[in-house]
Amino acid sequence: MQKIIVICFVLFSLSASAQRYAVIDSKFILEKIPDYKDAQGKLDQLSTLWQQEIDQKQTALNKLNKDYEAEQIMLPDNLKKKREDEIFNKDKELRDLQKKRFGFEGDLFKKRQEFIKPIQDKVYNAIQKLAIERQYDFILDKSEGITIIFADPKLDKSEEVLRNMGIK
Repeated sequence: MQKIIVICFVLFSLSASAQRYAVIDSKFILEKIPDYKDAQGKLDQLSTLWQQEIDQKQTALNKLNKDYEAEQIMLPDNLKKKREDEIFNKDKELRDLQKKRFGFEGDLFKKRQEFIKPIQDKVYNAIQKLAIERQYDFILDKSEGITIIFADPKLDKSEEVLRNMGIK
């Protein structure tokens, strides 16, 4: 519903006066930047490595659970309690690790900020420079957020942003 309201507002604003606007595709722009591809590759490697670490801990926890269930009947109460505590602690450790690696503001988020944000800032600065030079009132991104059903290809200034960044 909010998208419809925003689109209606933008379309009304554009038709109400002679405002200048352009359309870009930030996904297209980022995919053309070699540093972005490298940074994304590093993030993918880290993510895979961290997921393997979590999978190993999950496998160990599953084995611990399975062994406990098999031996539970024969264990005295004090050993049962000890094993249950051990399983609980390993499970908590696993959840904490998942949160640390992939949670909100976790390691992956921090690395994404470290690797990707500087590149995004360069793109934003190039877009801002284009908007000032060409006196655009709006630059719409067709890759995310507001969905554009139709955009005249001559309005797409993605290639020009890349040229402003020195990328062909």
